[in-house]
Amino acid sequence: MEYSLFTKLAAEFVGTAVLMVFGNGAVANAELKNTKGYHAGWLNIAMGYGFGVMFPVLMFGGVSGAHINPAMTLAQAVNGMFPWNEVLPYIIAQLLGAVAGQLIVYVTYLPHYKDTDDAEAILGTFCTTDAHNDRVNYFLNEFFGTFMLVLGALCCLSLPWGKANPAAASIVVGFIVWGLVTSMGGPTGPGLNPARDLMPRLLHAILPIPNKGDSRWGEAWIPVVAPIAGAIVGAFLFKVLFA
Repeated sequence: MEYSLFTKLAAEFVGTAVLMVFGNGAVANAELKNTKGYHAGWLNIAMGYGFGVMFPVLMFGGVSGAHINPAMTLAQAVNGMFPWNEVLPYIIAQLLGAVAGQLIVYVTYLPHYKDTDDAEAILGTFCTTDAHNDRVNYFLNEFFGTFMLVLGALCCLSLPWGKANPAAASIVVGFIVWGLVTSMGGPTGPGLNPARDLMPRLLHAILPIPNKGDSRWGEAWIPVVAPIAGAIVGAFLFKVLFA
């Protein structure tokens, strides 16, 4: 069944919002003071992001493809796997969905933002940073993480077994994200998605949060450019070897 562009965009909007609620919501639960999950740890965060990708792909994979990531959309378009005339509308829907999802996280954790005086912990509930303050490492981590994500997701969803059983493929994609956060997430967070980093960072800059510190705009280009570059290479490799 072919859905209208409006329905596809609605799926991208809602799917990206779900990603933010589950992913950054898990970070907020673990990092903000006086939550029930305070100091829950990295596995809690990894699980949140894994489910945050798994559920939208299950919900909307058959509607819009559930890109929920501008890097995925651009990578497929560059490699001739997605129509260019839908790229900008998809990206706008994803960006707006990221705003909506992050606002839900902010509102539901508002008392805990007020309780928290650790600026790094607050920033981590919005966007990524490099744990070593090394921009080269920041770029490489986001590049290779997104490369692995896109290559893995396309293999799962586009190869014959995935097409025959899209629900199983969607679940495996969620496990790919879960695994990537546990294995490659230590240096940066990770972002792996320009919308997941850029729009929450913007909200961090404008929302009235006590003790929030700097939004670190000087490095904000890295989790935008690196995932796009990594995704393009991942989609290219998939197309050349497996499509």
